[in-house]
Amino acid sequence: MADRDGFEKVAQAGEIPEGESRSYAYGDGEVLVCRQNGEFFAVENMCSHAKSPLATGPVANEYQVKCPLHGARFDVRSGKAMCLPAVMPIKTFLVEQRGEDIWIGKQ
Repeated sequence: MADRDGFEKVAQAGEIPEGESRSYAYGDGEVLVCRQNGEFFAVENMCSHAKSPLATGPVANEYQVKCPLHGARFDVRSGKAMCLPAVMPIKTFLVEQRGEDIWIGKQ
């Protein structure tokens, strides 16, 4: 259920180890929540190239997730495609940490 600002609680901070990501239901789809350098970021859980879930891929480099299918990488801060075969960005979402709760909102 969304709060008055349109944010939805999706996770607890302790569920996502540093340098890793987890997928959660959000709206009509899934969001991938990543923890990098103590910060949380959220992107759509779908590669813009192959329409494959990103959740099973590794965190490639700092602030990037890697598609397990063809190796495309995306910046979790901006959604920007960082290498081929992807050229289109993925959606990003607003993230708020409220105590131990992770809340996601639309950009």
